[in-house]
Amino acid sequence: MWKVLTVIIFLFIANQQAKSQILPKEGSILNYRLVGFSPSAGQTKTGSEIEIATGYYNSVDSFERNIAIHLQCKNTKIIGEVPFFGKPYTWRVVNGQKKGAKSKLHHFGTGILKEVDTSFTRLRVLHKATKYEDAFVFLDGTRALYDMSGHPVWYLPDVEKINMEKAPLRDLKMSPVGTITFLFEELGAYEVNYDGSILWNAPNDGKVSGGAAEMYHHEFTRLASGHYMALGSEYDQWNMKLPSNDSSFVIFHEGTRKPDSGAIRYPRLPFGTVIEYDEHGNVVWSWRSSEYFKQSDIYYHKGRANRADISVHENSFYFDEKDSILYVSFRNISRIIKVRYPEGVVLNTYGEIYKPDVSETGNGLFCRQHSVRRSPGGYLYLYNNNSCGRSEGLPEILKLQEPASGKGDLKKIWEYQCTLEGVDTSLKGFHQFPVGGNVIELPDGSLFGNMSTAYSKVFILSADKEVLWSAIPEKWNAAEKKWDMVYDYRASIITSRQELEQLIWNAEKL
Repeated sequence: MWKVLTVIIFLFIANQQAKSQILPKEGSILNYRLVGFSPSAGQTKTGSEIEIATGYYNSVDSFERNIAIHLQCKNTKIIGEVPFFGKPYTWRVVNGQKKGAKSKLHHFGTGILKEVDTSFTRLRVLHKATKYEDAFVFLDGTRALYDMSGHPVWYLPDVEKINMEKAPLRDLKMSPVGTITFLFEELGAYEVNYDGSILWNAPNDGKVSGGAAEMYHHEFTRLASGHYMALGSEYDQWNMKLPSNDSSFVIFHEGTRKPDSGAIRYPRLPFGTVIEYDEHGNVVWSWRSSEYFKQSDIYYHKGRANRADISVHENSFYFDEKDSILYVSFRNISRIIKVRYPEGVVLNTYGEIYKPDVSETGNGLFCRQHSVRRSPGGYLYLYNNNSCGRSEGLPEILKLQEPASGKGDLKKIWEYQCTLEGVDTSLKGFHQFPVGGNVIELPDGSLFGNMSTAYSKVFILSADKEVLWSAIPEKWNAAEKKWDMVYDYRASIITSRQELEQLIWNAEKL
C-alpha cells in the first residue's frame, strides 16, 4: 500500500481574478495526486493550514478523526500530494489569523486506471536519484507521470472516442507553456492541460497529404512561437521503375508490411511530411520528403536481403527556431536531413550515400537511429539504435559536431553505450533494439534517455557517463505470474519544480 508521501509545497503568486474560485472544485474527480489547492478569498493567510483526510465526510467530528495531511499556507495557493488514486478526499482551511476559524468541508476524489494502479503497472527504480531528485518523468507506454521514486502522480484520461488499448500513444511531453502534447498514431495530435481537457488538436484534414487524413506519427511539438509541428505521411507515386528483384511488399512507417502487386514497378509509397500549424489549425508551412527523395540516391538503396528498399521511415524531427533549421531523421536509410526553414532547401545530409549495385555498408556513426536533437551549444544528439547488419549491438547515445563549412560529415565527440540491468539478459533475441528510444539534454549538460522496445529503461546520465538515476516500466503478467516490460516508445522529463507549478496552475488559467 501507498505510504503518505511528503507534501510538496510551492510558492506561487496569486492570480487576483481567480481568488473567489475554490480549487479543486467541489465533487471533482482528478486524474492526479499532486493537487493545487486554491481556497476562496480571505481564507488562506500566513499561518493558516489546509487539512486533508482520505475519505468522504460530511460530519466535522468524523473528518477531524481522520485528518492525515496538514499543509502550512504561505500564500493563497498551495500544492499538496494526496496518497492514493481511486479514493475520495475531504479538506478544509483553518485560518490562523482568525483564532482558528475553520472553513466548511470540501470534497474531491482521484480517479484510477490500471496504468497507475501499482498492482498492475509499476516503474521499478534501479538507481535512486543522486541528482534531479525533484524531477518527474512522462512515459507514453503507461500514459502517466512519475516522480523519481517511481510513484505515479498523474495520468492521461481518455481522449474523445479513441480506444487507447489499440491506438499507440506517442511523444507525451510538457510544452514550453506548461501544457501537455501527444499524438495517437494515424489518428490525431493533441494539446491538453493538467486536467486532461483538450485545448487544441490538429485538424487531420489531409490538406498536406492530399488524402483523407495527415496520418500523424512519431512526433508532435508545440513550438515556442505558439505554433505546432507534427510528422505526417503522404502517398506518392515513385518516379522510377524499381528493379525486378524488389521485394513483394511495401514497408510502412510504423513497420508493417503490405502487399505490392508488382505488376507495375512504380509503387505508391508513404513519404514523410512535416507540417506546421498556427493556433487556429491553419497550415502555415510544410515540407515533403518526397520532393527530396525522388531526386536522391535512395533508388539505389538495398536492404538486408540485398533487395531494393526505398522505404525511408521518417521517425523524428527537431526544429531549431532560433537558427531556422529543421533536422529530420529517417530510420530505414540511417540518414539525417538538415533543412533550411522556411525555404525548405536541403542544406546537408548525414549518413551513407547509396550507389548502384552496392549493398548498404553503414556510415560508421549511426544506424536505424531515433530521436535527433540539437543542443543549445550547437551539437547534435542522436539515440542510435545501432541495429545494422546481423551483429546488432546495444544502443548508443551520440554527441556529434556538424561541419563548420556547412557541407561534409558529422564528427563524433562523445558516445555512451547503453547497458542492460535488472533483467535476465540470457533471453533469446532480447538484445535487439530496432525501434523507438530518445535522448534529451538537460540544463546542466546531463542526458535523459529512454531505451524503448523490449527494454524500456529510462535513465539520467552525467556528462562523465555516471548513471544518476534509472528505472524500468513494467506490467504484471497474471497468467505467468511475473512482471513484463512495458513498451515505451518515447519518454520525457520535467526537471524543475517551477515547471511543475506551471503545469499544475495552467489547468486553472486555460
